[in-house]
Amino acid sequence: MSEYILNMLPVQPEERAAFAQLAPDAVHVYAGRRTVTPEQLAQATLIFGWPRPRDLAQCKNLKWFQTMWAGTEEYTVPGILPPGVLLTNSAGSNSQSVAEHMLACLLALCRKLPQCRDNQLKEQWIDVGKMKTIHQATVLVVGAGNIGSQFALRCQALGAHTIGLKRDLSRPVEGFDQLCTMDQLDALLPQADVVALSLPHSASTVGLMNAQRLSRMKQDSILINAGRGTVLDQDALVQVLRSGLLWGAALDVTDPEPLPAGHPLWSAPNLLLTPHLAGGMRLELTRKNCIQMALDNLQRYLAGQPLRNQVRTDI
Repeated sequence: MSEYILNMLPVQPEERAAFAQLAPDAVHVYAGRRTVTPEQLAQATLIFGWPRPRDLAQCKNLKWFQTMWAGTEEYTVPGILPPGVLLTNSAGSNSQSVAEHMLACLLALCRKLPQCRDNQLKEQWIDVGKMKTIHQATVLVVGAGNIGSQFALRCQALGAHTIGLKRDLSRPVEGFDQLCTMDQLDALLPQADVVALSLPHSASTVGLMNAQRLSRMKQDSILINAGRGTVLDQDALVQVLRSGLLWGAALDVTDPEPLPAGHPLWSAPNLLLTPHLAGGMRLELTRKNCIQMALDNLQRYLAGQPLRNQVRTDI
């Protein structure tokens, strides 16, 4: 039986042609998250994109699903994917986008640009005082994956010493002067001028950066979180910022999202908040990366080769 490929990626006409050329015997159907039909879902044997989790219950013939994001937690909840479905993600597709956002936030905090913007809106010409540089600073990246590596490379280029934390040290990672295991986090926190979190949501990462660990951070250091909001104890961060322990913090992710009105984070001092926009399809490069990953994995699938970025092989 030929494959029925339900493609929900933001593809251009020339990219549709590439999919058709790669799998000429397959049925290629293109749909959006809101326009996909129950009939398309029921017939799909392969899916690329970002379907609504509740829709996957209709995918009785599904064999492989590749999501267009790196995060897969919404699909790994028991009962979402039919049993036996191969799940892959697009990890690395938006690494440059997120890394550049993290660096932008870091430099903005170092140069006190949020305070300058606040003063501009009030039409006040005020010298905001001492600033920071990341030249010769120690940058600790908690989660030395694709995003962490790209961020570390950019920090190295500006003269920082970079330390990465990850569970598995068997494979080298670009951008780090030193790689350590996650169990060394507590020992390294007091040494870091910058602590950057780029961790996924999992049982082992929820609440990882708690009040105790925040208190271990170096005086006048900077915290950045561009992974998942659940990694950080936000109430504890508010208290730490109000106490003046940290130079500042930047969060692109919160728990919950969107952040509700009246939440203490909105008024926390020296905090730069962005509404989860570091990644996504905001750069054309990210979109192209995502499409190319799908094409590469489809070629491997049709050739019977192992797929890249496998999350789980049996849900």
